Amino acid sequence: MTIEVKVPALGESVTEATVGEWLKKPGEAVKADEPIASLETDKVAVEVPSPVAGVMGEYKVALGDTVEVGAVLALVEEGAVAASSPAPAAQPAPAPAIPAAAAPEPVEADGLTLSPAVRRAVLEHGIDPSTVKGTGKDGRLTKEDVLAAAKAKDAAPVAASPAAAAAPVAAASGERRVERVKMTRLRQTIAKRLKSAQDNAALLTTFNDVDMSAVIEAREKYKDVFAKKHGVKLGFMSFFSKASVLALKSIPSVNAQIEGDEIVYFDYVDISIAVSAPNGLVVPVVRDVDQLSFAGIEKAIAEYGAKAKDGTLTMEDMKGGTFTISNGGVFGGLMSTPIINPPQSAVLGLHRIEDRPVVRNGEIVIRPMMYIALSYDHRIIDGREAVTALKIIKEAIEDPTRLLIDL
Repeated sequence: MTIEVKVPALGESVTEATVGEWLKKPGEAVKADEPIASLETDKVAVEVPSPVAGVMGEYKVALGDTVEVGAVLALVEEGAVAASSPAPAAQPAPAPAIPAAAAPEPVEADGLTLSPAVRRAVLEHGIDPSTVKGTGKDGRLTKEDVLAAAKAKDAAPVAASPAAAAAPVAAASGERRVERVKMTRLRQTIAKRLKSAQDNAALLTTFNDVDMSAVIEAREKYKDVFAKKHGVKLGFMSFFSKASVLALKSIPSVNAQIEGDEIVYFDYVDISIAVSAPNGLVVPVVRDVDQLSFAGIEKAIAEYGAKAKDGTLTMEDMKGGTFTISNGGVFGGLMSTPIINPPQSAVLGLHRIEDRPVVRNGEIVIRPMMYIALSYDHRIIDGREAVTALKIIKEAIEDPTRLLIDL
């Protein structure tokens, strides 16, 4: 019996997606609920499972096609048994010509569960996933594992041959190449949203610097017992998240949004945490941060980090958010002017920690300092309010006791 595999519901207000990758080839055996395709939406990659067990049939759309919710993606022959040699793949409808290398077919992973990002890296670098040890959750393979294996493969000596000897000549000929790669749907959306923020909001950034001595000391003192009790590392993000809660509760406009000719104030704090994912920057939301403990915040952030790394973030993970924290310091950034995450009105930018000379009690001393930045929409947040909010965050980090007694 032939079963149609249709585009599933993609989330609130999301009506279409792009076919990013086929995970099964026509003629291959497929299990019920096993992913057969990966769709790229404006925010995340969504895997489409087979509704039944059987054999993968023909594709009804091509890679790169835009499909709407409910559209037929492919066929599955329910109850059929795959032949020992898979049938030749049915030719899908021709995709629009793009001056880039055609996407390679999916790779059999011998029972391994690979995220779309990992599969793409495996195909691009020609790596056998069964030969690579995974460092992700439950031993799953990550994109970084594949890239490390590819680097090691490239570094390995290759036996000399006439063809190999001729290769350097071609490379040394001075040929200059240009590669064109179509932007992913996620990257296109990121570009549009960032440009929209600049066009529609009255953006301004205020800066301050923070002495990280107290937080570093507290973290060093309690990190081992914290990890033992809660099963997660104590990081700086939980301190800054809690400090942000103090600021947002004191200055409600920083936690507000503009909707039409109204300002919407929230009595809760849902913080979007900027995370680097294989396809670009994403901002999953840690909800009710004002109600969470330090351990609850760290667990939520660690879970989102792992999901972003594996390419398994969902639409629900990205939904909402009243404020954003972006930590460019993990990449070595000294200072930046972060862009707000619409429809939010403010974003806190964190940067690298470095020892700098500062004056304390009339003496020059060395302290671990960090520049922090608050970008905000000047339409609803006045300069005085923005500066005050950032000052509250600074004071809470420099004296973490304030976080305990709500000061």
